[in-house]
Amino acid sequence: MIVWAVFTLILSSVSALGQSGLYGDEFHEELVLKQLPSGHVYSYFQFTTLWENGGDQPNHHCHLFPQSLSEVLHLYNVDEMHLSLTGGLWRHENWGYPVVSAPPGAELWAWFKEGTHDVDKKWTLLSNALSGLFCASLNFINPQQSPSPKYSFAPLGAYGSASQNRSLLRYSTLPREIVCTENLTPFKKLLPCDSKKGLSSLLNAGNIHNANYHSLGIHVRPQCKDENCHETVLELKQTVSLVYDLIILGQESRDWSFRKLFGVGLAGPCPLAKSSKIYVDCSTNATTFDYNLSPDPTEFINSNRGGYNTVFAVYDIKKTHIINMFSVSATHKGPRVQSIISPPVIHATRYIVGYGQEHGGIVTKIHNNHWKEIDITLFENIPWFLPTYYHTLKITANGGKQVLKPYAKHYLPGRDRSRPYTLEFLVTLPPRSVTEIYLEFDYSFLKWQEYPPDANHGFYVGAAAITTLLPHTKNYTGVPIDGSTFSSSINASRDTYPVTLHTEILLVTLPTPDFSMPYNVICLACTVVALAFGPLHNHTTKRLQMLDPSEETKGVIANLRQRLNSFLTQSTKAKEQSSPAPSEVIKSPQKEEAACGSKVTSRKKDRAAKSS
Repeated sequence: MIVWAVFTLILSSVSALGQSGLYGDEFHEELVLKQLPSGHVYSYFQFTTLWENGGDQPNHHCHLFPQSLSEVLHLYNVDEMHLSLTGGLWRHENWGYPVVSAPPGAELWAWFKEGTHDVDKKWTLLSNALSGLFCASLNFINPQQSPSPKYSFAPLGAYGSASQNRSLLRYSTLPREIVCTENLTPFKKLLPCDSKKGLSSLLNAGNIHNANYHSLGIHVRPQCKDENCHETVLELKQTVSLVYDLIILGQESRDWSFRKLFGVGLAGPCPLAKSSKIYVDCSTNATTFDYNLSPDPTEFINSNRGGYNTVFAVYDIKKTHIINMFSVSATHKGPRVQSIISPPVIHATRYIVGYGQEHGGIVTKIHNNHWKEIDITLFENIPWFLPTYYHTLKITANGGKQVLKPYAKHYLPGRDRSRPYTLEFLVTLPPRSVTEIYLEFDYSFLKWQEYPPDANHGFYVGAAAITTLLPHTKNYTGVPIDGSTFSSSINASRDTYPVTLHTEILLVTLPTPDFSMPYNVICLACTVVALAFGPLHNHTTKRLQMLDPSEETKGVIANLRQRLNSFLTQSTKAKEQSSPAPSEVIKSPQKEEAACGSKVTSRKKDRAAKSS
């Protein structure tokens, strides 16, 4: 027993040492809940893994960091990678800014390490590997639709990809990609506790995909270990963003809870997590909304950031004694009040104009609600089958009264079936204005093999990306670049706050041929071939023999007539045999007289015998 106790003590000491120093990694799980001004509930999960030995050896032992993802990053020399799978559209005008922005569909952009040769090949292999890892259609990403932005998508890592050689950057989107359960399952398997324990147990597929907006994110980058950035760690962020409409969830109640949002309660924290916390944004409590939280939070934190104060109710799951299931709920008081939605500093929308199937135009409207000028960077990635004309680019503000000129621009013409059209420029938006960006394009007529199975549905064009620096944090909840966890955003005031907005995706209907005609032609050709093949086959495979006219084969109608006559003849004969003959039924008079004479003679003989 003493030996067993000593062994257990040594094993526990080694395990604790491995989590802190031996493996050099740590894991944090966080959940942020916020009731939006529109009445929706925003839920943001963030699972952060920090690994000190992540960039040293390609086959280094992994403890908390997923081994499969580590091998992919080392094999293809990836310095920084960002992947998002999103269903729905984030409404900036009504919901403000999310913690992590993502366009509808799939988005992938990556920075490769310095000295990487044949970046296009590495990019193709990376997208194929991620396609198998997350059960997504990322294998459709190829160099022919992946530009290298010149101003947008700057590296977020510690070293910033050294000299920021833009030839090491690749960007691509799949706007038609649909997020479903088969993407969520491999996402959860990358977590240290899978979905058995911790906040990941709340990720119920049935409830997640009922949300108005849901997004999965994988973000890998090198991060500074200290302020001087002498050493770096490999940071992996796995994010899940959800927006629920309480009315759709049922009961027409403004109250929400874990069971109402996620369908289950929380059994406890992940044992491998260094921290496990839940943050509830109570800034609108007692102002826009009036509700009570249950149970009481561990503490309240006031975050003063960028001139705006935010109150968070914090639940430390590590310090909470959970008996059965833990669930945070909010019970509203008083009548329902529709609050005034204050729009954010910048929001945008995009749509298609024109009629017919020959010419069209793309209009992007950017709203600047700030009282000062704001500089933005707009990035457009347009497929090759929509040839755009750079000379038609018009940037106007205030209803066309003011013409704006970009102070930096980059336009790369597309090439059929080999390169998309890339438009990128930097422009200054006037204060309190609506800027309209107009660009004309043509509809191309594709080859019939290039149309998808549902060609009449149309073709999708990826969302435009707008990058800017916000002057304050109104409706802003982003994590600072130099921080890893959400707790690092508390009291994190900066001069400016970077944000990326994504517009709507576009659905374009190209000139589509009548695909029913090939079907009709195929059916007609097959019918003609069948009709021609039958007689030819008969004439070439059968022998011609002379028949006796008496043995000549009769036709179908003659055979039927003969069978009918024989059937009627047989039925007539059967009736005649069953009925008696007329001669037997009716006797002749002569025979009757003879019979009577014989009877009289017999009677006389009987009398003579008796008298004798």
